[in-house]
Amino acid sequence: MNTDAKADWDARIAVRSDEAREFEFPDLDPPKEVSAVGGVGQVTVDWSLVPGAVGYLILRGTEDGPLEPVDHHSGDVLSVPLPPYVDTTCTPGTPYRYAVASVPEVTVAGRASEMVGAVPLVADGSVPVLQVAVDAHAEGVELPKPWVPMVGSERLSQLLCTDLSGGREIGPELEQALRRMHDDIGVRTVRAHAIFHDDTRVYTEVDGEPVYDFSVVDAIYDKLLGLGLRPVVELGFMPRDLASDPSKTVFEYGAIISPPHSYERWGALVTALVQHMVDRYGLDEVLGWDFEVWNEANLEVFWSGTKAEWMRLYDVSAAAVKAVDQRLAVGGPSSAAAGWVDDLLAHAASVGSPVDFVTTHTYGSPPLDVRASLERHGFGNARILWTEWGVTPTHFNPINDSVFSGVFLLRGMKSAAGRVDALAYWVASDHFEELGRPPRLLHGGFGLQTVGGLPKPRFHAMSLLSRLGPVELPVAVDGDGAGSLVEAWASRDRDRVAVLLWNLTLDQTKAAGDADLTRTVELSVPGVDDSWTATATYLTPEGSGDLVAAANALGVGEWPTDEQWTQLAAHSVLKTERVAREGERVSLTLPMPSAVLVEFRPV
Repeated sequence: MNTDAKADWDARIAVRSDEAREFEFPDLDPPKEVSAVGGVGQVTVDWSLVPGAVGYLILRGTEDGPLEPVDHHSGDVLSVPLPPYVDTTCTPGTPYRYAVASVPEVTVAGRASEMVGAVPLVADGSVPVLQVAVDAHAEGVELPKPWVPMVGSERLSQLLCTDLSGGREIGPELEQALRRMHDDIGVRTVRAHAIFHDDTRVYTEVDGEPVYDFSVVDAIYDKLLGLGLRPVVELGFMPRDLASDPSKTVFEYGAIISPPHSYERWGALVTALVQHMVDRYGLDEVLGWDFEVWNEANLEVFWSGTKAEWMRLYDVSAAAVKAVDQRLAVGGPSSAAAGWVDDLLAHAASVGSPVDFVTTHTYGSPPLDVRASLERHGFGNARILWTEWGVTPTHFNPINDSVFSGVFLLRGMKSAAGRVDALAYWVASDHFEELGRPPRLLHGGFGLQTVGGLPKPRFHAMSLLSRLGPVELPVAVDGDGAGSLVEAWASRDRDRVAVLLWNLTLDQTKAAGDADLTRTVELSVPGVDDSWTATATYLTPEGSGDLVAAANALGVGEWPTDEQWTQLAAHSVLKTERVAREGERVSLTLPMPSAVLVEFRPV
């Protein structure tokens, strides 16, 4: 880890670019039917949906204090897309007032609703019991799987890298990590930065004239397609010879964030790349790719130009992609913290630029519901691709290796299901070096898998999701924290009923757990044959799937010994056991954070 790079990054990452606008957001009504119910260690806030809202901001105050946003310490957006919300940052026994404000765009919050009161309860030593009932005989609907379309990755030139990290060769290990995402989880595409970075050698100027070389890109995409994956082509960063200011860079590898010195030459480069891909792989193949313009230009750390200059970059890029074939898909704004979505759509509507899909990013909360923004600007048919999402935007954060982060992934994927076309977890592997290569095995890296290919809790969460069946079944949850602290996702296939349950708060101060938030779940699945067996696969701290706990128990230092690599591989699997059925009922205890997949099968 480069400590200087991290300090510089931390100082600049929150600095947004121009937020001035020539249009106004709607003045949304506050939610109605707001309620707040105190439970043991928590308050569940609920409300009715408001047309035009992309999310909601929960406000709280003591009896005499002002209302302020509830901060669940994600380090990013505090607005949430849907009710209910569980507040565990409160002090048990203290009376609070709550209100909810509608959010038309992430930088704007509307008027607060009427206030309601609640008192989080003090634990009395007993564990609250929730009832979860699954209708196994319902016709059901197709179960949405927003984790399947896309995953994030370190820049794909690393697939060709022969350097070692943690004693492991980077290229083959990154390739294996992506192969596992495809083969084990079913992921279809990979989104990554820097296809125009100078390590791919795509663009130089010789005697003042552009020269293209796509041979490195060919080698990268040949590998990716060989894995059964397609690229999401993020058009960036700026080749040095095309940059108006090559001194403006980001990341340890020096990606250039400057506008081009010639928009005409930038457009010609984009067209040349896309045409080359069509010539090499065929139009039918490339019609299945998405072309995304830049990355997080609404942060100064990623774009040294103005918003107007980026909008011009978008217009030129979109026209360049469409010049090859109008059916090719292009979109953006690929923004941080759900910003600039309305800005791009308003601009595109005014000048006639195409937007086939909208892309944006958030961390630490489920993705906001930007369908409202698309409808507002007349782009209701555009797809919604959340091309980065995760538990934290912070590099080298221990929460990335925790069971909390795995259960967080489950919560976000269920929230996104049916309203987001793709929710790409950032990223597949700890072979990731924006701020330097990993200094040790468990360093809080963004990867779903470690250097060495060990599954972290977030990968285990993906594997639990992949075991859900194709038909989603109705579920009713009742009790202390129902639907806010404890959630359930139920499914059916030909000879199996699978119910995924978890217990989680968004409050990252409780990432290590809180005994007061433990819940017992009484799961009932009426109609499942009495002869069927029930098994439970767990993801729990200090237990099944907790790689940090396993490494600590083995005394692993910065990097495992050869023997410890083997031991960690054996300890990194999820535990499955048969559970007792009392008729149609199964009883389970869920600490916070934890998850369990209960499967009913014929003997």
